[in-house]
Amino acid sequence: MRRLVILGGSDGTISSFRAARRLGLGTVCVDLRADAPGVAEADEFLHLSTRDVDAVSAALADRADLVGLLAPGSDINLPSLVELAGRLGLPCGLSPDALRASVDKAYFREVCDRLGLGGPRHVSGSAAQVLREAVRLSFPVIVKPVDSGSSRGITVCAAAGALGPAVAAAAAASPSATVIAEELVTGQDLCGEAFLQDGEVALLGLSDRVVEAPQVVAVGHDMAPRDPALVKEVTRQLELVCAEVGYTDGPLNLDLFVTGDGVVLIEMGARIGGNGMGEALGLMYGVDTVAAAVQLATGRRPDLTPRWNRHASVRMLRAGHAGTLVSLDGLPAALALPGVADVLVTASPGDRVMPYTECRAKLGYVLASGASADAVASVLAQVEELVTVGVDAG
Repeated sequence: MRRLVILGGSDGTISSFRAARRLGLGTVCVDLRADAPGVAEADEFLHLSTRDVDAVSAALADRADLVGLLAPGSDINLPSLVELAGRLGLPCGLSPDALRASVDKAYFREVCDRLGLGGPRHVSGSAAQVLREAVRLSFPVIVKPVDSGSSRGITVCAAAGALGPAVAAAAAASPSATVIAEELVTGQDLCGEAFLQDGEVALLGLSDRVVEAPQVVAVGHDMAPRDPALVKEVTRQLELVCAEVGYTDGPLNLDLFVTGDGVVLIEMGARIGGNGMGEALGLMYGVDTVAAAVQLATGRRPDLTPRWNRHASVRMLRAGHAGTLVSLDGLPAALALPGVADVLVTASPGDRVMPYTECRAKLGYVLASGASADAVASVLAQVEELVTVGVDAG
């Protein structure tokens, strides 16, 4: 059987393992964590760090059954994917600049500036450099690691006096100890999921974050058809950026704001989005977008022809407090509801769980779609009533 190597076993990889199985492919999961959620989905497991390219390539070097590599759900494994593809002679659609734009927020800002696209003033570098130069920015500013995900190390500073702890936190969360400080952009905060083909945006889904105060991490996303003028402008900017970095075919995850002055792209990652975003794009258009990414990774050209344009939503399954997961009830009944496309679970009774203050603390997620926002909201309300999470705080 032909095999696809998937770098990482986080919850964001599970849909890719399942899509590969639908396409008749075996899978190899590479992860340092033997208990990573994706491990149980794979046909084979390499208990290695995805960053140890030498060890992974040595373990795979003599295999004739490998047809592709994929690194979905997170930017962290993209550098290893590019290096391994070169060593193993497997397809890779990531150019050096597309890789850099995905893993270096400061470089992405440079690309946007070079193209004349709107964006915040910013400074980046070591902690000392940013502390020295950020005072020239207009406050409030947002301080982030240039190369970390899952909302780690991010702080909004209302005034210069808050920079010290914020920069230290960002540097600590950055693998390269590199920080970026940007003037805070305000407006309509959107997430995006797209799929490019031949340098053009073939599919684009824009979603609103669903946040429950006082937390700032999204508990879900609502992807919906948007004003054609907005879609046209986001498409224009994405195609400009992707042409500049040499990315022509594949999935794309992004963050953006719609402000009084127009669209501002904030970040992008040339990969399938995590937290159900890749699947939501597929539900919106009636295209198996995760399977399309798998096909592309194996050198095949996917069919991205939309069948419809609907509403799609994701809601995270989460614990209310820290402790041991005792039960997660009501899932079969939720999955049986008309409009629920999937219920993906990443935790089991007996697991230690944490309150949902960052994305990696989720217990899984629910995917739903419908012809209108009201239809999707209705089915999600039913899911909320059916699904109960039991946690023993002891």
